[in-house]
This record gives sequence, structure tokens and C-alpha cells, in this order.
Amino acid sequence: MKYDVKALFADKVQGFRLPRYRELPNMGLYLEQVTKYINGLILPLGCPEITSSMVSNYVKKGVIAPPVKKQYDAEQIAYLIAISFIKSVLSLENITQLFTMQKETYGSETAFNYFCSELENMLAYTSGLKDTVDEIGASNTEVKSMLRSTMMAVSHILFIANCFSVLNETETEKPMQP
Repeated sequence: MKYDVKALFADKVQGFRLPRYRELPNMGLYLEQVTKYINGLILPLGCPEITSSMVSNYVKKGVIAPPVKKQYDAEQIAYLIAISFIKSVLSLENITQLFTMQKETYGSETAFNYFCSELENMLAYTSGLKDTVDEIGASNTEVKSMLRSTMMAVSHILFIANCFSVLNETETEKPMQP
């Protein structure tokens, strides 16, 4: 049985929206709450889940700031959401470099909102929900160009992963041959 994997991916992407920076929890979440929150956002698209040990490793390696009194704020959560998607296409070293460049060019809120818009833009394009890629923002900087390329790669990785997931599911559904 054949499935239209692009249509199935489009079904996942349809209506997908990441919260913008001001919509992120900022009351201070504990590690377990952070991973649960982020996994609720990323798992519907087929991203690998983020674990407490991964978050601790990102803090240890200086990719994100350490929690204050064991609590994570909106900025740290924003970075962790971005890492959850980007880690499939960039090394932690390159992610850290991208974050450093972003901090020199944009504030955290602007950078995260660009990230969300570009990811949704590329997912809609990759899934066939739209025929062209939208221009995001008013300026075209090197950092935005790198972000766009990264989000394009992320959307293609997610599409391919979803294709294989559907194919593997159809393989297990086939009746046993006598």
C-alpha cells in the first residue's frame, strides 16, 4: 500500500506554530518542566525528544546560560527550543557560534521570533503547503541568511524522517506471507 508521504507530512505541518518569545513561560521552570514543555512542541513534528541530561550538557558546555535557583527563564527556553531543531543539522560548536553571531546582531526576542517564522516558513514550503518561500523581516543579514539555510536543512531532515517513519509503519502493517 502506498501513502502520499508529502501529504501526511503536510498534515503534521498544517497549523503548526511555535510560541513566540513573549508567549514562552517566564516564571521559571524546573528542568523536568522545561523538557516536558519543549517535547510537547517538537514531538508532533517527529523531532527526537530533548532529555534532562541533554539540557544539563548544553549548560555544562556553555551553549545556554545556567539556570538560576534551578529554574529556566524564557531566554533559556527559547535557546533550548532552537537547539532541539537545529541539532539535527549543526554541531553544538556551530550552534554556539550561530547563537553568538545572533547575539551580536539581534536581541533574544527578535532572534527567536525570526527562528520561529523561518522554521514555519520552510516547513510549509517543504511540505507543499505553499509554493514559495516568504521573505522574513526587513533586512537581509549574514546571520539571517545562515538561519534561513539552517531552517531549510531542518525542514528537509524532518520531511525525510517523516517519510521513513511512514514507510516503516507500512512495512509493519503488511500481512505475513505464508
